[in-house]
Amino acid sequence: MIQPSRRNFLSTAATAAAALCVRPARAARQDGVNWHNVQDWGLEGRGFNDTESYFDRLPGRAKSVVRDAVWSLSRHSAGMMVRFRTDATEIQADYGLTSANLAMPHMPATGVSGLDLYGQDTDGSWKWIAVAAPNAQQMKLSLISGLAPGMRNYTIYLPLYNGTTHLKIGVAADHAFEPIQPRSESPIVFYGTSITHGACASRPGMPHPAILGRRLDRPVINLGFSGNGRMEKEVGGFLTELNPAVYVIDCLPNMGAADVTERTIPLVQQLRAAHSNVPIVLVEDRSYSNSWVIPAQKQRNDSSRVALKEQYHKLLDGGVQRLYYIDGESLLGADRDDTTDGSHPSDFGFVRHADAMEPILRKALEA
Repeated sequence: MIQPSRRNFLSTAATAAAALCVRPARAARQDGVNWHNVQDWGLEGRGFNDTESYFDRLPGRAKSVVRDAVWSLSRHSAGMMVRFRTDATEIQADYGLTSANLAMPHMPATGVSGLDLYGQDTDGSWKWIAVAAPNAQQMKLSLISGLAPGMRNYTIYLPLYNGTTHLKIGVAADHAFEPIQPRSESPIVFYGTSITHGACASRPGMPHPAILGRRLDRPVINLGFSGNGRMEKEVGGFLTELNPAVYVIDCLPNMGAADVTERTIPLVQQLRAAHSNVPIVLVEDRSYSNSWVIPAQKQRNDSSRVALKEQYHKLLDGGVQRLYYIDGESLLGADRDDTTDGSHPSDFGFVRHADAMEPILRKALEA
């Protein structure tokens, strides 16, 4: 097991003591626009400082530890977001992507490779404003113009299924711009599959981890690995290095019953050994949309759920505290109208995921 290392935490005491809003170290002016490099003040959703690329989700040393597929997927910027404050009436973006594959057959370019802009209303709520629809690996575009005058806070969510090489935010030089540093609160850490990763949201702000981050007003770290969320001890070692408010383990869509039986208890014990009091939420598999009419699909859902429930009760009987459980049937609707392909949620499905998880996460965070 990799031992926890406080030097990797982004939420340090120094960060907590720093002012929320600071002027950027460097703002490059071009054609009357000041360009602000987000690396000058930092992203939320980064769990590690020692990454090969600034926008990676696992540290560079993970390359020799986790499977190649996990490493490759960890280089997607899923779950990352940047916060800032401005009175500009137009917000521009200059960003690059690591892959020319901007979309997938079942997921649009806006979700795979786009930027998603939210603003904070006067009542404190976060509301959607605009999304970038990329058509090239290198994009320089206006995210939105014609904004109502006035200072407000903004958030930009980064691409879900593509890597990011750089991101700069541009506003007119005669308008104010104040970076907002990443929050110091301990994050909700999600470890899961393609669904956690974000398939098939239409925008980066729509997967359930992002929705729950807004609803619960918490930082989020998204460690969803498409097709490769398998409760592996190698990934668990890196999970233990984080400083979470709660762990959400949502790997069943990538696991059969035998693997669930073999790996659930060791992973929980691995996390609990590093963090004796952090809540851990175990999540059952969502129901395949056509499982009501395809017996093999229903059997797969049922068998993995039985296996997880058995391990959950064994852990409780063994004295594990602050362990929570989410029923898979609650994650999507009985109408079966909330996926793109029978497996991956649409935006509607992600809202239903968030609705199912929110009460359990609130309970875990408040206990």
